Amino acid sequence: MNYRDQARIAFVHLKERKRQTLLTALGVAVGSAMLVTTISVSRGSSSNVITKVIDTAPHVVISAERVLPLVPDNIIGQQGNMISMVTRNINQNEAEVIKNYAEVVESIRPVEELRSISPFVLSKVIARNKTRFTPCIVRGVVPHLEAEIAGLKKNLLEPGALDELASTPSGVLVGDLLAKKLNVHYRDRIVLVTKNSEEFPVTVVGRFSSGFNAKDEREAYVNLSFAQRMESIASNSVSGIGLRTAHVERAQQTSDRVEALSGYKSESWDETNRNVIEFYNRNALITLVLVGFVFVVAGLGVSSVMTTVILQKVKDIAIMRSMGMPGKNITRIFMLEGFMIGVLGVLIGSPIGHLICQFVAAIRFEATTAGVLKSDRINIIEMADAHLIVIVFGILIAVLSSWSPARKATRYVPVTILRGEVGA
Repeated sequence: MNYRDQARIAFVHLKERKRQTLLTALGVAVGSAMLVTTISVSRGSSSNVITKVIDTAPHVVISAERVLPLVPDNIIGQQGNMISMVTRNINQNEAEVIKNYAEVVESIRPVEELRSISPFVLSKVIARNKTRFTPCIVRGVVPHLEAEIAGLKKNLLEPGALDELASTPSGVLVGDLLAKKLNVHYRDRIVLVTKNSEEFPVTVVGRFSSGFNAKDEREAYVNLSFAQRMESIASNSVSGIGLRTAHVERAQQTSDRVEALSGYKSESWDETNRNVIEFYNRNALITLVLVGFVFVVAGLGVSSVMTTVILQKVKDIAIMRSMGMPGKNITRIFMLEGFMIGVLGVLIGSPIGHLICQFVAAIRFEATTAGVLKSDRINIIEMADAHLIVIVFGILIAVLSSWSPARKATRYVPVTILRGEVGA
C-alpha cells in the first residue's frame, strides 16, 4: 500500500464524519487566526515604539562623563629633586559638564555618518503658573541646530515656534500635555524655579507634541544661553551633545567612534532606551506564548477526535492487520488524518487572521494619554512570515496530537478485536 492509498483511506475516514472534522478544524483555525493577529499586533506595537524613539531622540548622545582622563597641561613630572603637583578643590555641587564643547564638536567632525550636531544643557526645574506648578526638565538648545535632531520641527503645533524661540531670549517651548497641566497658552508668562530656588520668568512661544506622553508632559525647550544662566555654568560648557546620523541602524558603531574621538561617553538611541524597548518586546513575547496555548487546546481536540475515530474503526484495523498490513502503515493513516485536519484548519484560519488584522487596523478611537504613547489606533504590521509560522505550527500541532492515538491503534490484537474483546 503506497502513500496515495493511505491518504485516500484517511480522507474517507474524515469524510464520513464531516461535522466532527469541521468542528475540529475550526479549533485549529481559531488558534491560527488569533496567533496571526497577535504576532501582527506585537510587531506593530514594538515597531511603533522604536519609530517614536528614533523620531524623538538623538541617534547618539555624548554625555559629560569622560572615558579618557583629562591630564592638566602644567604637569611637568619629576625632575631631579623637584616634583610638580597640581591640586584642585572639588565642589560636590558642581555640575558635571562638557567644557569647551566647541573643541569636542570639532573633534568629531571627521565622522562621515553625522548629519546634525546640537549641544544642550539640561535643567531640572519646577514650572509655575500662578497656583499651578509641576516638575519638568528644561532643555537648553540652539533652535536651528535642534530642529532636525529629535524631530522637533515636525512635532511643533505652532509652525513658527522655533524661529520665535530663537528671537526670544526668555522664550520657552513646552510639551502640549505640560501646557494643559499648567493651563498656559501662547504668549502666557510662567516661572521656572531652579533647584537653588532661583526664579526665571519665561514666555510661552509654542507647543510640541512628540507622541511620547512622558516627554510631552515633562519637557520644555529654552535657548542654550538661557539654560546656561539657569544652571550657572560657563558659556562654553554644556550637559551633552546630541547627534543625528545618516544610518540609524549603525548608530552603535557611530557611537563607538565618536566616543573614541571625543573622549566622552557616548550612547546610541537603542542603548539609552533599552528598558523601554525590552519592556515592549518582553510583553509581546509573553502575549504570544499565552495565545499559543489556543493551539494546545486545538491539539487536544484533534487528539480527542482521532481517539474516537480509532475506537469506531477497530474492526477495520483488525481486518487490515489480518491482511498483513504493517502497524506503521496504520499509524501513518491516522497521522495523515491529523495532517489533513491541520491543513484544513490553517487554510481557514490564516485568511480569517488577515481579515481580523485589516479590521483592527481600520479601528479609530480617541487618542489617550494613559499609556506610554499617544495613539488613536492599534498599529498592525502583518507580514507573510507570520502566516508561514502559523501554518507550519498549526499543522505540526495537529500531526503531533494525532501521533499518540495512531500509535495506540497498532497495539490492538486483531483476534481480540474480531472476537469483540477490545477492552480485554
